[in-house]
Formats: sequence, C-alpha cells, structure tokens
Amino acid sequence: MQRKSVLALITVAMIATAGAAWWTWKQGQPLGKPGSGPAKAGGPQSVSVFTALLQDVPLMLEASGTVTALKQVELRAQTTNTVKEVLIKDGQTVRKGDLLFRFDERADRANFDKARAQLARDRASLADLQRQHQRAVDLRAQNFVAQSALDTALSNLEAQRALIQADEAALQSAQVALTYNEIHAPMNGRAGTVNVVAGSLVQANSSAPPLVSIAQINPVAVGFVLPETQLAALLQATRGAKPQGLNAEVLLAGERRAKAETKAETKALGRVTFVDNLVDSTTGTIKVRAEFNNEQELLWPGQYVRLRLQLGSLKEAVVIPQAAIIQRGNERSVYVIDAEQLAQPKPVQIRHSFGEMVVVDGINAGAKVVLDGKQNLRPGTPVKAQPAALNPAAPKRPASVASSASSASRVGA
Repeated sequence: MQRKSVLALITVAMIATAGAAWWTWKQGQPLGKPGSGPAKAGGPQSVSVFTALLQDVPLMLEASGTVTALKQVELRAQTTNTVKEVLIKDGQTVRKGDLLFRFDERADRANFDKARAQLARDRASLADLQRQHQRAVDLRAQNFVAQSALDTALSNLEAQRALIQADEAALQSAQVALTYNEIHAPMNGRAGTVNVVAGSLVQANSSAPPLVSIAQINPVAVGFVLPETQLAALLQATRGAKPQGLNAEVLLAGERRAKAETKAETKALGRVTFVDNLVDSTTGTIKVRAEFNNEQELLWPGQYVRLRLQLGSLKEAVVIPQAAIIQRGNERSVYVIDAEQLAQPKPVQIRHSFGEMVVVDGINAGAKVVLDGKQNLRPGTPVKAQPAALNPAAPKRPASVASSASSASRVGA
C-alpha cells in the first residue's frame, strides 16, 4: 500500500513538471495567426514603415586631397648686382612677360658696348685683309709675287674671319648678360612674398630666399590618394569616360552655409588627368590627380578639400534606409508588411550603401519595409503601420563607394 502511494506521488510530480515545461515552451514560441496567444490580448503592434523606392543611384568615390599649383616657379638672380627697381607687389596677379625686377645694368651695358666696338674694329680689319688677298691673287696670276705671299694673305684673311666669329660670340654673351638685369614673369599666376627692395644686393647661385615665387592659380590641380581596392573601379571608369576625362568635383568649405542660403551646393568641377603607375606597397594607396578650372579662384594651393568622382550609376535600383536592415552574422534581412498587415521577414543582399540609404536585392520597389519597431516583431506579427518620417529623396550625404578613403592624408600627385 505504501509503495502504491509513492508511485502515485511520483506520477503527479512528473505530470506537474511536464505541464510547467509545456507552458514555458508555449510562451517562447512566435506569435501565430491573428487572434491567438498574446497577440490577441495586446492587439497589432505599431511600427513605422518605408516604401522601397526604384531610382538611379550614382556611384561616387570620395576622398580627401590637397590643392596644388600645376606650375610654380621661384625667380632668382642670374647675376651679382644691385636691385634698381621692384615693379611687383606681394600677392600681385601677373601675366606672362610682365617686367618684375630691374637691376643696375651700367657695368653690363659697358661690356656690351665694348664687345660691339671690338666686333666693328675687327670687321674693318677683315675688309682690309680681303683687299690684300685679292691683290695677292692678281699679282700671282701675273707672276709678280711668289706663291708663299698668296698663302700668307689667305691665312691672315681666314684668321680674321675666325676672330670675327669670336667677336660675335662675345657680343652675344654680353647681350645675354645684359638681359639678366631685367626679370620678367615666365607665366601667368599669382606672386607670393617679394623678398627684396630697391638697393638690395643680389647674387647668382645664392642660397638666399628667391626674389619672389609665382604659382599658377588657373587651372589648378588636386592631388589625393585612393585605396588600392578602388583602383579597378577607377581605371574602369577612366577607360569608359569621355575624351576630356573622368569628371570630378570638389566640395568647398562653405557648402553647408551655401545650401542653407541658396539651396545649392558650392562646388568646383574638373576632371581626372593622372593616375600613378605604381601602388605604394607601404600604404596600399595610389596617387591620383584631378585638374580644375579655377577662374573664380575658389581653390587655393595648399588647401585641404573633399573630392568626389562619379564612377557610374546603378540603374533602377531598389533603395531603402539602412536602419531597416536586420543583421544576424553574415545574413541581412528586413521585415515587409504583406497585404494582411502581417510582418514577414525577407532576406536581402546589400549592393551599395550611400549615406542613410542602401541599394538591396531581394525585395521589389513599393514594398513596405519596417523601419522602427522591428525589434519586437516575429514572423506573422499583426502590425499597425504608419509612414516613417524620412525623406529619401534628399539624403544627407552623397553616394560613396569609398568612404574609407576620407581618412587619406594630404598627398600631392
């Protein structure tokens, strides 16, 4: 009898344990059809949804770079002399051929006049030797002089001709030295600091600062580096670009203010003109240079700027917010609201991200994707949807396939 009581107690305990386990398992199961379990008691969950868009998405490459002058020259004296006139001011815009400096030319002018007088004297002597040679030829024809006399006259004539050539070279050298006393602008550009004043002594081959430096401002270049992972896309876009080159644009520092005031971006437009022939194995980057028209002088040598290259575009792509993506390991999915107002998970593949938006495969344009509230959803959860407060037509940032390039240091190409 006692044994039967013990067996009965054990049976009751096993039934109770099984019942508790079943209840715990039931509570942890996903919600089923509408009207069953906890969903029936709580009603539909409120979520915000975004309607997937179908649009063309530009593929932009973004990097940081430094503005550099295409041409820059330091003007130095080629003679030791005294500065007579300084005809340029600090920061002045100059044109090719403008006279910038004039030195004291009196000594070089005297040397030039001396060389010219020497040439005139030797030319007079040459004329006399030509006459003597002609007389010797006539006399030799009549056998009045020996052949040696004719040879001597010819030798003197040829020596004088060589002397004339030397005089002409000396005169040309003196003329070149005389031109060193005036320094003209070798190109269009903008002058830097003028380091001399009238009366200063300048010397040739001196290690002193240059008289002035001139930098070409228009056009101007932007040198930057890109990760080697973006090289294939860059070269492909460069080969398929128009004859004038791959388009590039520089975002200026006043872009945000300009947007607020004029609702338009302030930018400079140009083209890629150079891709280096070697990847830097130390940094894993490659040097690139773009050239920009700078008539308005929006860009300045040494300036640090943000640059974008449009490598192409994705045609008729499905676009949704990044916030709608659910990540589980290597898997990506979203919740889509079906016709019965139920949340259903859909796996997606991310093709491209830009700013707050992404281009995905796996859903169609027009699908209602859950943006806020997805953390409480299970497959088949009834929902009450309302539009999300997001304007995808005006993303905060442009499309970019190389946001990692933004950390690149200033490197000229």
